[in-house]
Amino acid sequence: MSDIKIQIRNLYKSFGSNKVLQGIDLDVHDGQSIAIIGASGTGKSVLLKCILGLIKPDSGSAMVEGIETVGASRQTREDVLRKFGMLFQGGALFDSLPVWENIMFRFRQKNALSIDELRQVATDTLADVLLEERVLDLYPAELSGGMQKRVGLARAIADKPGILFFDEPTSGLDPITSGVINRLIRNAVDRLGATAMTISHDMNSVRQIADQVAMIHDGHIIWQGSVKEMETVDHPVVHQFVHGLPTGPLTKYAESI
Repeated sequence: MSDIKIQIRNLYKSFGSNKVLQGIDLDVHDGQSIAIIGASGTGKSVLLKCILGLIKPDSGSAMVEGIETVGASRQTREDVLRKFGMLFQGGALFDSLPVWENIMFRFRQKNALSIDELRQVATDTLADVLLEERVLDLYPAELSGGMQKRVGLARAIADKPGILFFDEPTSGLDPITSGVINRLIRNAVDRLGATAMTISHDMNSVRQIADQVAMIHDGHIIWQGSVKEMETVDHPVVHQFVHGLPTGPLTKYAESI
């Protein structure tokens, strides 16, 4: 039996004349933590949304645990989405709901528990992201950016999903807070034994969260390998991006678009 959790084959997506994905092939194995890297606008988030069924690709296949999501019915997409936990780039917390209800928003749709039981699950999940019970009844506006990210992570892991997606998890955070979030994400992935996909251009996050890395450039995955291999890869585009060099093929590419 295959251990491939997510399988992408020949995936294409354009927006008008903008050819974002041009034949993406990717396998994500069970229990693997993979980071998708690339410059802004290269299609990282589009790929993620195609996998989730939030964007319909022009052609190709995106399978989750053997279930095709491209062209799937609404019910099938909803069934697939239940397999995922997701930490959105901006946190995406509901401003009108207190922390405990944000964390339990999806969980309570699948579990018929009392308010007290739900609050206890929320409390236990907050502890997993190093937040105290006193946070339960606060609202997102009362939280710092780092705390909002941790609440978003708590929501993502509350029902112990088998697949986790992280979209720019440290965006807008200072280096110290980013390090805390990275460590919490890695701990959550390891604790759950989950398959994880992280979309990021923050190489510190990639090094702390991922086992494997794939780079998208000009609509294609141009390189894939381990985090360790990433450090010494001789592909000029990957090398420039990974090490943040000011000159190289990516600089010329950015100037041409």
